[in-house]
Amino acid sequence: MNLCVFMVINVREEIFSVFSAEFYCIDVGTSSAIITPRVSTDSDKHQGFCAFRPVTPEEAVEESLLLDSIAWPETSPLVSLEQTSDPAHSTFTVLPRKGGGQWHVGDQLEVMIKMHDFQGHPRKSGGDLLLSRLHNPRLGAGVAGQVVDHLNGSYSAVFTLIWEGDAQVTLVHPSEAITLLRRLNREVPDRIYFKSLFRSGSKTETTTCNVCLRPAQRPLCNYTDLRTGEPWFCYKPKNLSCDARVRHFTGGFDENLTAKEKKLFQNNVNMKVPIRASGSPSVTVLPHEVRSSVVKSGPSGYYYQGAWRALGGTVVRQFNSPSAISQCLRSKMIHVHGDSTVRQWYEYLDAALPDLKEFNIHSMRQGGPVMAFDYRNNIFLKFRCHGAPLRIDSFPSRELHYVANELDSLPGGSDTVVVLGVWAHFGTFPIEVYIRRLQSIRKAVVRLLDRAPGTLVVIRTGNMKTMDFMKALTNSDWYSIQRDKVLRAVFKGLNVRLVDAWEMVLAHHLPHDLHPQPPIIKNMVNVLLSYICPQ
Repeated sequence: MNLCVFMVINVREEIFSVFSAEFYCIDVGTSSAIITPRVSTDSDKHQGFCAFRPVTPEEAVEESLLLDSIAWPETSPLVSLEQTSDPAHSTFTVLPRKGGGQWHVGDQLEVMIKMHDFQGHPRKSGGDLLLSRLHNPRLGAGVAGQVVDHLNGSYSAVFTLIWEGDAQVTLVHPSEAITLLRRLNREVPDRIYFKSLFRSGSKTETTTCNVCLRPAQRPLCNYTDLRTGEPWFCYKPKNLSCDARVRHFTGGFDENLTAKEKKLFQNNVNMKVPIRASGSPSVTVLPHEVRSSVVKSGPSGYYYQGAWRALGGTVVRQFNSPSAISQCLRSKMIHVHGDSTVRQWYEYLDAALPDLKEFNIHSMRQGGPVMAFDYRNNIFLKFRCHGAPLRIDSFPSRELHYVANELDSLPGGSDTVVVLGVWAHFGTFPIEVYIRRLQSIRKAVVRLLDRAPGTLVVIRTGNMKTMDFMKALTNSDWYSIQRDKVLRAVFKGLNVRLVDAWEMVLAHHLPHDLHPQPPIIKNMVNVLLSYICPQ
């Protein structure tokens, strides 16, 4: 039997002059203890100055497979902007139906996309990030398409035809921009940096903190979590103890780009720009009525008359009144953990239920914990943000709780609903940081479901967003889609439910937003409630 421990006497006072977390595995099944390091010192794997939670051999194999599964086509560095993909010179064409004849509901529509550079020359390589959807404003309908990269400058977008509509294709980033985004996460994972305030009496100091701290000739305070192994470090204050840390907040942003590199991230030029159709983008489908039952594979769902309809699995019900929501949530405890994109669900339910009264515990609403009660219907609702890394205004450091630890404190049961949404704050870090956070959460979910199988666990995926220069370097859709793929793979096969925020935002006619607009949130909450109260 192996017992893994983090070898510190006092986590608050343990100070390191070099940046390395010491984890050990002790074989307690034999008469002599065998101690072996659990953290690799491979500078390439750890990007030099980032700390990683230690993993089991099985988790290490899984991590390698996950990295292979999200591998992006190799792209070349930027030479000149003129040689990168230009949406204004690029086109897409709706291909004829295979076998000819009229399109029918359930057919697979294919769109061919041809990318050209700013000089009008065809691109010869792949790696651009493209999004596609089919929409029909008259029907309030939309469905996401799947883009296939042929690695030669051409791409296909495939749609499942559920109704007639217009195809749309958008260039999010040219491949050279993705090369740069990938390099930033490898070389500058600390471009968003964090601060902590230390206080003792009237004395205060502020230092920089991160999971990726550059080596410096000063000691570190080690706040690695003893239960999960999640690392977090701060430079030690000059005159105060590590125990004196009281607040956590976002320190700032360093862009670290040349003027030429910045040109890869221009709104209305080469970032989140629609590509025009060569010919008509419209498709007429027979029969004209919606018949989703003939759809065998493809998207997770679609919008029709503004309402999200799932393809396969749970039927999405419409909870259009406070009484319908209250009836569904009666005698339920809903624990919402994660970032602000799931806090939106808490806020939606808090506003939708007139008998739900928020209990004032004098906490920051931005991060929580916040909780509300409906005594008449015996409903309990709580939100708490996840632990660091967390981009937030000044927040009590004692309230930075890791999701895995919170799940371990829940008894669970058929009256318990757990909602998780952890993705938006991990874009700037090496993907291994996110993989290992999810693996830690997954282990806690498994423990919860083992002791209380009736517990419902619902996970919100990531989504695309509107972008400007800074958002592209910190929360690019490319970062989000990579983490979205990882999240789905990590929780695949577990008895959990997914709310596919990626497709629900992509398929909707409203602009992309990190925090989707109310009509989309309403549909997401309807999916959540349909899991709680299936038809």
